[in-house]
Amino acid sequence: MRTVTYGAACSLDGFIAPSDGSMDWLHFSRDVQEYMATYWATIDTMLMGRKTWEVAVGQGGAGGGATKGITTYIFSRTLDRVGHGAQLVREDAGEFVRQLKDQPGKGICVMGGGELAQSLFAAGVIDEVGLNVHPILLGSGVPLFRDAGRRISLVLAESKVIDGGCVLSTYRVVGTRESGKGNRESKARRKRVSGTRA
Repeated sequence: MRTVTYGAACSLDGFIAPSDGSMDWLHFSRDVQEYMATYWATIDTMLMGRKTWEVAVGQGGAGGGATKGITTYIFSRTLDRVGHGAQLVREDAGEFVRQLKDQPGKGICVMGGGELAQSLFAAGVIDEVGLNVHPILLGSGVPLFRDAGRRISLVLAESKVIDGGCVLSTYRVVGTRESGKGNRESKARRKRVSGTRA
């Protein structure tokens, strides 16, 4: 089964973008370039929510949609089309990704956007979390994590300090067992959460 990784650069206080959307706080280094080159070779699918996609396209990029060897899916119930070689998905994100995981292929990357990650965590289809934690407190902005309706246990798989005082860490999601009323309540919460996608 394919591995789904939610990855993002974030501030120490847990934001992936400040309120004004600026990017001057991000530290780009040779360490990051080497890490990303190695990681990109392990995936062939990218997942984005509408907001992340619009930011990527607005910055003059194709949001990964035109990257050779990468299939990009944009999840939205409001967009009519996406272009740039990407594919629009309007159905339930959790079920769609669950089916993707059963298909042959490399790893799957959930790129930015806490809302899409929220619905995928709620559906239980994310396997890993990869973070590039920057030594800065943004104070407010777009949160890295949103309430998935349940506790999610993680195990640290790798962590190292890189240039600029940033810390690259990879966590693996630990499966949890639920039963009875708690299981029904959790499923109901996950259903509500999955409906937050725009």
